[in-house]
Amino acid sequence: MPSNKSVSDAPIFQFTNCRILRNHELQREDLWVREGKILNPEKLFFDEKGSADIQLDCKDSIVAPGFIDVQINGGFGVDFSLATDDFKSGIDLVSQKILSHGVTSFCPTLVTSPPSVYHQILPQISVRNGGAHGAGILGVHLEGPFISKEKKGAHPERCLRTFEAGAFQDLLATYGSLDCVRIVTLAPEMKRSSEVIRELTQRGICVSLGHSVANLSQAEEAVQQGATFITHLFNAMLPFHHRDPGIVGLLTSDKIPAGRRVFYGMISDGIHTNPAALRIAHRAHPKGLVLVTDAIAGMGLAPGRHTLGQQVVEIDGLNTYIAGTKTLSGSVATMDTCVRHFLEATGCSIETALEAASLHPAQLLGIEHEKGTLNYDSDADFLMLSDSLYVQATYIAGEQVWRRDASGM
Repeated sequence: MPSNKSVSDAPIFQFTNCRILRNHELQREDLWVREGKILNPEKLFFDEKGSADIQLDCKDSIVAPGFIDVQINGGFGVDFSLATDDFKSGIDLVSQKILSHGVTSFCPTLVTSPPSVYHQILPQISVRNGGAHGAGILGVHLEGPFISKEKKGAHPERCLRTFEAGAFQDLLATYGSLDCVRIVTLAPEMKRSSEVIRELTQRGICVSLGHSVANLSQAEEAVQQGATFITHLFNAMLPFHHRDPGIVGLLTSDKIPAGRRVFYGMISDGIHTNPAALRIAHRAHPKGLVLVTDAIAGMGLAPGRHTLGQQVVEIDGLNTYIAGTKTLSGSVATMDTCVRHFLEATGCSIETALEAASLHPAQLLGIEHEKGTLNYDSDADFLMLSDSLYVQATYIAGEQVWRRDASGM
């Protein structure tokens, strides 16, 4: 009779006494893991005649896929848009610290900067798997500089750019390289943006619409060219108007190509978006909602002055402003806080709240077969959570990388 060793010598872990988020619902079953992947127990029992080497009691925790943050500007004093000699140690620190927030993968985000900053920073970021060292890096999110002056938000106006005759070459010259770039946020009303969107999409880069004064038809045209995401819905775009709803109108547009879904980021921190606006968006297009932190260097630090790229920002409680103004500039909310606030504000199910921070960002990036679910053969990146969605432990590739200690830290 073959044993489980006939397939692999790696130990099999069985997580018991838990409710697993699978197929959009919490199911009371065990989670089986081997070599960093989620196992199908039926195959294990019947094909391999195998059994668990190690059993772990989850003490009735919720087990959910690890969170994926596709828009995070930094945290813990580290600013991803600031070129420094020890940039790598900064990104390592953030990736380590966000494990306690349940984030197992992320897209470090750079705000509008001079070309020299992109040329210096981008070669220092590489796509990598997560582990005990920290959350995995899925690729960079470049937010700007090809955005609208009218809706620049916290982006420095002097660094904004437009597309000239060789539009895509302009973009390449500005960034220097697209090797590790996963998302580009741009304003679709800019001249020649269509050809840029097409070219980026062909290279497998997700195009997001944001910091824009686009009307609905311009936004629809961008989606028809390949754009699939909206950067922080409602923030830094024209407000919804009944005769021309602008980018917001994409949530219920009938001009989206068949088989395509438009996703939209939301900063669910109780500051950037009124709970009523969060509810409107969620009810209009629940399957597209992606929770993002838009966190800045001041996340995890005391109130005071910090940086966001070329700007100085001031933190006052949960509010972050460009110093000396009332212009909001990113957030200091953590991903687990955003998930809990979204649950409370919308009255949605626990499953829906968790999927907005895991399944939906994975679908946006086209990695839902590896991450964002606990389906068989997917990566064993998962969280143990309390009923009130506080993270108790974080696992990457089946290995515990963070656990809340008895004192609650």
